[in-house]
This record gives sequence, C-alpha cells and structure tokens, in this order.
Amino acid sequence: MKKETIAVIFGGESSEHEVSCISAATIIRNIDTELYDIILIGITTDGRWLLTENIQSIADGSWRNSKKTAVILPDKTEHGILIRDGGTYNIVHIDVVFPILHGLNGEDGTIQGLLEISGIPYVGCGVLASSVAMDKITTKNIINPLGIRQAKYVPVFYDDGFDFSEAAENIEKAFPYPVFVKPANAGSSRGVSKACDRAELKNAIEEASKHDRRILVEEMICGREVECAVLGSAAGTVEATGVGEIFAAADFYDYDAKYNSDNSKTVVDPEFPDGVREKIRDFSVKIFKQINGFGLSRVDFFVENKTNDVVFNEINTMPGFTDISMYAILWESNGLDKKTLVGKLISMAKER
Repeated sequence: MKKETIAVIFGGESSEHEVSCISAATIIRNIDTELYDIILIGITTDGRWLLTENIQSIADGSWRNSKKTAVILPDKTEHGILIRDGGTYNIVHIDVVFPILHGLNGEDGTIQGLLEISGIPYVGCGVLASSVAMDKITTKNIINPLGIRQAKYVPVFYDDGFDFSEAAENIEKAFPYPVFVKPANAGSSRGVSKACDRAELKNAIEEASKHDRRILVEEMICGREVECAVLGSAAGTVEATGVGEIFAAADFYDYDAKYNSDNSKTVVDPEFPDGVREKIRDFSVKIFKQINGFGLSRVDFFVENKTNDVVFNEINTMPGFTDISMYAILWESNGLDKKTLVGKLISMAKER
C-alpha cells in the first residue's frame, strides 16, 4: 500500500504557542508511520512557517532555526505545500493536515479557512465551529437557545471609547463580586483573572485587554470543574466519553495550574449525584452539534456545589494533547488509546 503524506502544523502566533508544540509531539508519536509519511511545519510566534526536520527539534526548540520554509498553497489544483530551501522551490503533495494549533490564528477558523480553499482534508472542526467556539461571547449567544445553564455574564468592549466606570456599574448591577474576567478570544486561561472588588476588576480588564478588545465578565460559579470529550460530526454520530474532574493547584485553573504545576490533578470517572454524569454527557453532544462541530472537541462545565446544577463553561475545538491533557485521557479510559484516536481523527478528516 502506498503511503499518504500528512502535514502536522504546530506552534503558531498565539499565547498558547508552547502548549501547541507539546501537543504536536504527542500527535506525531502516535501517527502510524506505516500508513503516513509525516511532514512537520512549525509556525513561529512572529508568523514564519518553517519546515521542521524531526520531533527532537520540537522538543529542544531548534526547529525555530530552520532555514527551510513550507507554506500551504491555496491553489486546489496543487493540493500541497511549497517548500523553499535556499533558492530552490519544490511543491509537495499533501493528503491530509493535522493543524494542532491552539488559540488565535490556528483554532479560530483562520487556518481552517485556508485549508478549505486549498482543498486539503484536515483534522478537526470547520471554519464556523472553530470561530464560534473561540469567541466566548459568541459561544454563549449560540448556546443560549439550548436552554443549558451558563454563568451570567456582561460583555465589555475595550475600544477607544471605553469607560471603565460605566462598565463597572453595569457589571456590579448584574451580579456580585467575585467575578471572572476573560478575553473573549484566548485559550488555556491566558489573560483570565479573578476580581473581588472594583480595583481588581480594573486590573483584570486591563490584563484581558492585552489579549483581546472583546472581554467577558462572568459571575463566579462555586462548584466542581469537569470536562467531557466528544468525537464525531454534527450531522452524524457523536460519541461522548465519561466525565473527568479537575482539581486545580491554584484559586482557579489558570495557565500555570494547567501546565506548570505538579499539584493540579485530574480524576477520571469521579462520583456524582444521580443523573449528573448523564446530563454532562448529553449536554456535551448537544453543544457540539449546536456549533456544527466535527472531529473532536472538549466541553467544560461546572457542577454547582449547593444545587448540583450543570453549568456550561466553554467548548474547546482543538483540545491539548499533552501528557496531562484531559481529552486523550478521557478517551483512553473509554478504551481508545492515543494511536487509535489519532488514526480515527485522521480518517474522519479524509472522509469529510
């Protein structure tokens, strides 16, 4: 059987660049090399697309010194990438792309749009689902018709006419402190802060504005942080795993607690009151379908302490694939090891 060629694209310009590199290494190790030749393309934080020689160069960061470039050609008749090595140019046919990119300019529909134009099959959600899920304010608006409870929220637009006093009054009328302040477009809890008074709210909004001018301020939900992994297409069968629970090593599950602390814990299949687990799994499938998801997503919820209400938090259309990432852990506990999971995602991309 002739091998096909898969391009794994990683890195990117977002604040989740390093997480993407770690995720990519996991993906690459689990691609069946008897079926696929692998081409590695790293995108630097300043937007250079570099041909990467091997997985070791991702681990040690030396891929950023590559002198070879590799970019996707939008021409459908080429169906490939253009490689430049010095003064030599070469076009390589690509059968499928795994864009293991997190955050802006990767998970937000932008690279998905480029791949749609190119005609190259790719792993994961399409343009609409990716862009909707990336923007937390838009996600809330799209999910509202399902009747699934979400945290109360106030959108803030940090533009030239921004008036902090007016914004603070609107927030304080909507719900009490403490509140969470989030950039509408950022992942891995980048730019997210907890504010317990107006002074902290001002600092939190300024921090979030470094990541996006569209900012979401939410009421605090006191409860358990839980996640569910889904696999499938909005129009077809969607499977959901069991439920995992996060025990953060910080006041909330911020970037450092996720990736830099050994004290954060994840537990698969924790105990829940009757009906809660089933509700989380059911909501996960409904939310995935509502955004027109495809391939994979991880759906995050709170289980409120006093009421055991399931409260939707967010959906991540390209979840992490690090050793501690919940998406792959949940599927492994469901009997689907990483290599089988990666193979299934690639097969789905080609079938789309």
